[in-house]
Amino acid sequence: LKLWRTRKIPADFSPWLVYRQLVSMASNKTAMALGSLALGAAFVAPSAPKTGAKTGLRAAKPQAQAQASAGAASTAGAAVCTAALLVSQGRKAGASKTAAIALRAFEQELGVQAPVGYWDPLGLARDGDVEAFQRRRSVELKHGRIAMLATMGYITPEIAGKFPGYLSPSAGLKFADVPNGLAAISKVPAGGWTQILLYMSWCEVSRGAGSDIASGRPGDFGWYVLTSADPEQKKKKLSAELANGRLAMMAIIGMFYQDGLTGSAWGDWANYADSPLRAAAPDFSGELGVTPPLGFFDPLGLSKFDDPEVAAQQFKRRRIIEIQHGRVAMLACLGYIVPEYFRFPGYCSPSENVAFADIPNGLKAAPMVPLIGWAQIVAFVGTIEILNLQQIQSDVLGDYGYG
Repeated sequence: LKLWRTRKIPADFSPWLVYRQLVSMASNKTAMALGSLALGAAFVAPSAPKTGAKTGLRAAKPQAQAQASAGAASTAGAAVCTAALLVSQGRKAGASKTAAIALRAFEQELGVQAPVGYWDPLGLARDGDVEAFQRRRSVELKHGRIAMLATMGYITPEIAGKFPGYLSPSAGLKFADVPNGLAAISKVPAGGWTQILLYMSWCEVSRGAGSDIASGRPGDFGWYVLTSADPEQKKKKLSAELANGRLAMMAIIGMFYQDGLTGSAWGDWANYADSPLRAAAPDFSGELGVTPPLGFFDPLGLSKFDDPEVAAQQFKRRRIIEIQHGRVAMLACLGYIVPEYFRFPGYCSPSENVAFADIPNGLKAAPMVPLIGWAQIVAFVGTIEILNLQQIQSDVLGDYGYG
C-alpha cells in the first residue's frame, strides 16, 4: 500500500502476474475481497506532497510523470479486478453448467424405470456430483443383494427344510434346533456370529474398499453372474437386479416387522394379542362407524383398557367428541362455501358501520368481526356445550334431543 500511495511503483511491476494470482484464487470470495482491497488504492487520487511544490518547467516534468504513472496504475488495477471478476463468474457458470449436464446424465443411468422414472425426492443428486452418485449406487446394489439373500434366507428353510447335522457340535446345537427369522439371533453361538462377521468383512475389503467406484463401475467386484455379450440383454439383467434389490429391501423390512409382532415372517396376525387394530374387550366392532375397508380402526389403541367398564366409558366419551367435531366441521365447510354465493343484507355491527358485505370470506374475516361479535359467538357456543353436557347419553351417542 505504501508503494501505491507514495507512487513508488516498482520498475518490474506486471499487471499480468497480479491477474494470474487473482485468477488462481477467484473461486474464493475472501481472496477476491483481499485483491480488491490491495488494488483499492489505485482508484484513490494520490495525496499531495507534504513539502511545497516546486514551480517552473523542471518541476512540471516529474509531476507529469508521477501523474502518468498513477493513471497507469489505476487503469491496470481496474483491468486486473475486472478480469478476475469475469473469470470468477465464468468458473461459477461453468460449474453450474457441468452440474446440470451431470444431473441430466443421471436420468440415463440404470434403475430409471417406469412408472416413476428418475426418482430423487430428496434431491441427493441435485448437485451433479458424479462420485457421490456412484457411491450411492454402489451402496444401493450392496444393500439390495444382501436383502435378496436375506429374503431367501427367510423363505428357504420354511419350504426346503434345514441342513442335517449340527450347527455347533461343541454346543450340541443342530440346524433343526435353530428357529427361522429373528428368533434365530439368540440361538447362534458367539463363534458362529464371529465367522459371519469375518466373512462379511472379507467380502467388503477383499478387492479394496471402494474399488468398484474407483473403476467407474459401481457394484462390479469381478464376480459376474448377470452378464451377456448382448449390450441390451446385459442392461436388462442389470436393471432387473436393481429392481429386485429394491423390492427385496422393502420385503425384508416387512418380514422383520411381521416376525417381530407375530413370531413368524408370515405369521398369523391373530398371534399378535397386543395389536391395536384388534377390538379390545368390550368388543366395539359392532359400533357405528365400523365400515369397510378398514373395519374397526384404532391404530393408537385408545380403546384398550384393562377395566372393561373404563374402556366402555372412554369409548363413549371419544365417540361423542367425534360427533361434535364432525358437526362443527360440517358447519364450518358450509360457512366457507355459502358466503361466496349469498350474504346477509344490512349491518353486522351498525355501531361500527360494518356491513356483512364488508366482511371477507375465510380467515381474513377474523380481524374484521368486532370484539362484541366474538363475545356473542363464544357465549352461544358455551351455552350449547353446557346444556349438552348436562344430558346423560346412553343408547344413541350424540343425541341432544334436537331432532
